[in-house]
Amino acid sequence: QAQLVESGGGLVQPGGSLRLSCVASGLSFDQYGMGWFRQVPGKAREGVSCISSNGRSTYYADSTKGRFIISRDNVKNTLYLQMNNLQPEDTAVYYCATDALDYCARYGRPEGDFWGRGTQVTVSA
Repeated sequence: QAQLVESGGGLVQPGGSLRLSCVASGLSFDQYGMGWFRQVPGKAREGVSCISSNGRSTYYADSTKGRFIISRDNVKNTLYLQMNNLQPEDTAVYYCATDALDYCARYGRPEGDFWGRGTQVTVSA
């Protein structure tokens, strides 16, 4: 049974850093594009970043460019999101998701079709 499990969220002060991880099991991880999304209560889910199945193509939302870095380890079946210089507006639940048709590689945008349960990131002084 396929599963995505996020970890690494927490409380951090403005300007701080966190690294999120998403461990995949029960699926052929290296065949999927992958994405990170975030959601604040009352707002639509936002695509933060994505990476193609082979890791060669990436996308970042304008609000995260220069601060966030997405990466993947296809041996460890793990997706990462390094988040630097975090700001209060980055506060959200962060989700990882598979991108079965690799929209990230094809169209340079995040797409999610199977989701983890999310990890809370709170940026506050």
